[in-house]
Amino acid sequence: MSNESAFLDMIAWSEIGPALLAVSDNGYNVIVGSTPSNPNLFISYADHPRKLVQLRPGLVSTAAGRYQLLERYFDAYKLVMMLPDFSYSSQDAIALQQIKESGAQNDVRLGNFADAVIKCSHIWASLPGNTYEQRENKLADLQAAYIAAGGTLSG
Repeated sequence: MSNESAFLDMIAWSEIGPALLAVSDNGYNVIVGSTPSNPNLFISYADHPRKLVQLRPGLVSTAAGRYQLLERYFDAYKLVMMLPDFSYSSQDAIALQQIKESGAQNDVRLGNFADAVIKCSHIWASLPGNTYEQRENKLADLQAAYIAAGGTLSG
């Protein structure tokens, strides 16, 4: 498995959690706010589910899919990348593009794990170093998930 695939698995583990990954379609059909005991899953991959969920007072989100992509970002990437749907391959392609846009692509490929996570923290709220004031996972836990997914570290 490539470092890119392991990094994507780590993001899904971070954003969705291992228990919810297990009761969903490996995270690809998860709507924000889901829990393992109360999964809110969508059926069709033809489009982003476009469901607005209130997570707490003052915080609503349309995040969905394995990488918890907001509806507005999906619409932009779908147009620019000419994606046909919200399928596994489209979700993966968008996440890889976001990693590239964050300047973390080479860090991911080379196994510079901590640097890649920090560069991507402005995209995924569960990564340490973000400014979203939401739950963050610890770097050590993320690294363990990455290694468990087959990722390798530099040096």
